[in-house]
Amino acid sequence: MPNAIKEALDIQPLVTGGKSVRDVTEDILRPVEAFPTSLWWKTFLLALTITVIDLAIIGYLVYEGLYILGINNPVGWGFFIVNFVFWIGIGHAGTLISAVLYLFRQEWRTGINRAAEAMTIFAVLTAASTLIIHIGRPWMGYWLFPYPNERGPLWVNFRSPLIWDTFAVSTYLTISLVFWYIGLIPDIAAVRDRATGKVRKMVYDILSFGWVGSNKAWSHLETVAMILAALSTPLVLSVHTIVSFDFAVSILPGWHTTIFPPYFVAGAIFSGFAMVVTLMVIAREVFNLKDYITMKHLENMNKVIMVTGLIVGLAYSTEFFMAWYSGNEYEGFAFVNRAFGPFGWAYFIMFSCNVFAPQVFWWKKLRTSIPVMFIISIIVNIGMWFERFVIVMTLHRDFLPSSWDVYVPTVYDFMMLLGTFGIFFTLFLLFCRLLPVIAVAEVKTVMPHKDGGHH
Repeated sequence: MPNAIKEALDIQPLVTGGKSVRDVTEDILRPVEAFPTSLWWKTFLLALTITVIDLAIIGYLVYEGLYILGINNPVGWGFFIVNFVFWIGIGHAGTLISAVLYLFRQEWRTGINRAAEAMTIFAVLTAASTLIIHIGRPWMGYWLFPYPNERGPLWVNFRSPLIWDTFAVSTYLTISLVFWYIGLIPDIAAVRDRATGKVRKMVYDILSFGWVGSNKAWSHLETVAMILAALSTPLVLSVHTIVSFDFAVSILPGWHTTIFPPYFVAGAIFSGFAMVVTLMVIAREVFNLKDYITMKHLENMNKVIMVTGLIVGLAYSTEFFMAWYSGNEYEGFAFVNRAFGPFGWAYFIMFSCNVFAPQVFWWKKLRTSIPVMFIISIIVNIGMWFERFVIVMTLHRDFLPSSWDVYVPTVYDFMMLLGTFGIFFTLFLLFCRLLPVIAVAEVKTVMPHKDGGHH
């Protein structure tokens, strides 16, 4: 295809730098095979320290009781459910990139899908840790699972959104984990074949399930990937819909609305893509992967962030309009209180971060600027955390003024919030060190030919 037509259609190569197939393997496997850099060690030790402190606080919480947190009678969940919904949302981009874009044959997903899928798994594990703690008696957590038990006729309450969460999150984690690992097998085999140490070779041989790369093996792999992608796609919509039912099935003003499911799904994709941009910008710099995580990948993700930001803005406006249009004074008060009450400052942080900040991506120059997209991606995730905070904290003023109270988080709340980031980044850094961050086999399928075409 002539260059003039390419420029007119804005067709950019997905692998730059004139790389050969051998170069792709060398470049992507280098971080796995080389000794970790001092930067990796410093970051990993920092994340691990935060995780250890978080685990110590959780232990202290179980020993001492929930009174050390800021939760009170009207606000019974506090930071726990805010963090849970936030991290489940972060995990959404991985499934969308890996499954939905796979079904639609979007080739630009190849450079970012592996890291996004790993991010999904680690985010869901982080979310699950907060879900178990917030039930108050975490040692009773196994009661959430319906299994033949010694408690006679006492089974889980299938009408409880907490049970729906358990089913949704466990299904989501299982399918995401299998889909991620299936795609990893050929790359683990590549690491095995290049390994020099006996133990290293044996470990990667076990992890690769004896992959030989035959035509039959590839055919089976692609069939399984297609089936799992088809199973995962409804999960993108269903998981955060079910999480939204934690709120929407209650009768509280401000929560009892039918807009919650689509609003939560859009917000989850929004925050998930923002986190992928944050991680990809760091990964391409630290591991020198600029030829594989190209500006086209980042620009496409920024477009998704901009569109989902507009959808989230529309949802905020619709909520206010419906509260006024309903003529329900409780509903109307809930939204006035949300914007102008004691937590009004949080509402305006949420609105400005999620609705106004992504609008800079209308300009191509800003959309393709690394510093701008990195800052906006962090701002969006700050805004999305505050969105969940605002939704949960509006509970502090319900029907009875005599039961009103203000939620004031304690230092333990903030430490446990920080701890969730510690868990997530510890797992992600270990992944970057032990497994290829980019899908080597898939990137090779979208490499440009010398004549300008594709393999």
